[in-house]
Amino acid sequence: MQHHVYFWLKEEFKDEAGRAAFEKGMQLCVDVVSVAQGGWGKQAGTPDRPVTDKTWDYSIYCTFDSVEDHNAYQVDPQHDVFVNGCKHMWDKVTIMDVE
Repeated sequence: MQHHVYFWLKEEFKDEAGRAAFEKGMQLCVDVVSVAQGGWGKQAGTPDRPVTDKTWDYSIYCTFDSVEDHNAYQVDPQHDVFVNGCKHMWDKVTIMDVE
């Protein structure tokens, strides 16, 4: 299964220091042992199109071998460090899980 998370940062965290702290936190999530593959990134420089959402700032994407591995990820201490340490930095978060 795949886990896609999109973040909209608050304006005060869109500076170099804020982005660096947020990126460090996202890397903690990608490094969780139950993640089979994953990464994080910013928007690609693709052309504007009516169907493309370019309002978000960052995304994490993780692939898990099973729903059980995903569930383990959700309670992993590294995931908690990211959420508890960075949740004040985002205005909005959207999660899309795919079978």
